[in-house]
Parts: sequence; C-alpha cells; structure tokens
Amino acid sequence: MTQIIAITQARMGSTRLPGKILKKIKGKSLLEIHIDRILKSKKINKLIVATTIDKADSEIVDIAKNCNVDSYRGSVDDVLDRYYQTAKRENPKWVIRLTSDCPLIDGDLIDMVISKAINEDLDYCSNTLIEAFPDGQDIEVFKFAALEKAWNDAVLKSDREHVTPFIKNNSSFYNKNLFVSGNFACDSNFNNVRLTVDEAIDFEVIKSLVLQLGFDATWMEYTKEYLDTDISKLNSNIIRNEGYKKSLKND
Repeated sequence: MTQIIAITQARMGSTRLPGKILKKIKGKSLLEIHIDRILKSKKINKLIVATTIDKADSEIVDIAKNCNVDSYRGSVDDVLDRYYQTAKRENPKWVIRLTSDCPLIDGDLIDMVISKAINEDLDYCSNTLIEAFPDGQDIEVFKFAALEKAWNDAVLKSDREHVTPFIKNNSSFYNKNLFVSGNFACDSNFNNVRLTVDEAIDFEVIKSLVLQLGFDATWMEYTKEYLDTDISKLNSNIIRNEGYKKSLKND
C-alpha cells in the first residue's frame, strides 16, 4: 500500500487565465516547474496529477507522462469526486492536496506539514487554517478516511467544487468534532505575499522571481525577493481564495 500520496489538481479551463499552467519560463511550463518542486519532497511516496475528462486537458496528461508522473481524469465540476477517485485507486493512509496554480511550492515545507500531521495523528493538517504563509505555498494533509467521509457526506455545491471545505468546516479548528485538525504555523505573517498564478500579472511575478533565483530556491528565498523588490507592487491587490468565496456565494 502506498502510504503517502500527493495529488495535485490541474486543468486548462481556468476562468481568469485559461491555459496558465502551460505558460513557460526558461523553456519549462508552470506545471513542469510545479511537479519538479513537489518531487523534491522526501516523504511523498507517489505524486498523481488529477485532471478532467475535458478534451483540452489531454495536454496535462502528456506533461505528467513526460515528467514520469501518473495522472487521473475525472469530473469537471465535482472536484471532490475527481479527487476521491484519484486517491481511491492507491488506497493510501495519507493524502497531500496541492494545486497547480502554485508553481513554486516548496518540497521541504510539504514534508514539515506531513510530519506534523503524522506525529500528531491529525485527520486534517494544513498551513492555511491560519493564512500566514504566502499565497502559493498552500499545503493540506489529511487521512484518506477523512476524504472518504467528505466524499460520502458532502452535499453543498461549494463542498463538491472544492476538496476540503467539508473536512475543515467540520473539524476541531472550528470547534466541531467530526475531524481532528491542526494548523502548521508560520513564524511571521506573509499573508500579503502572492506566489500563486490566478491572473496574467501573477505570471509576470513568478517569471521575475525565477529569472532572479532559478527554479530551486526555497519558499523563503522567493518571499524575501518578493518583499525586497518592487515585484510586490504588481499583484498584492488580488483577493486570496477568490474561487472558493465565489462558490460560497452560489450555494
């Protein structure tokens, strides 16, 4: 049994910046950069790219294959089902949720969140319950059993369009008793740092950081570069987690 699997979500149909994960920096697509950085994790046993049955997403499958990574194609709208079906095939104990709009995700940081989840035997652990890490360093670790419970019981559209709201909202962090959760804390507050790609200007920020520091810098090195230069002025006004907030409005 594969104990610890990472699943990253990737699709072409972004509303704000379609095809963003295929944009290239120094010959490498954002998706390739993202995959390469995840694979630096020492604790993940397997990485799978979860994409959709949409014809446009065939290119994502090809990129995953070229990176020697498995992929799974599932529902376009029921992201929770797509994610669950991806994980179910592996029967893991632990699942790490990542998203491909975070190209500069840090493998060492992933391992730290995994360690906290395992050491404290948490149903759900992330560095986003308190949003102090840069947007774009979002890591969620949870037991497959918690994912299965969410898949079985979640009915709200916002809970199906996103993977973890049902788990988080029914966890001890919010004084609920269905899941035991914990936040991986950051020493400082970098909530105003955007290392994610939702809009065209975000890509320019990531491109600038990579051209300055290369593909292999730590999250803190990218953050320092972001804060110490004028780069931060480009995208600091963009709202964090806009997609989920939009889903909540539609419930």
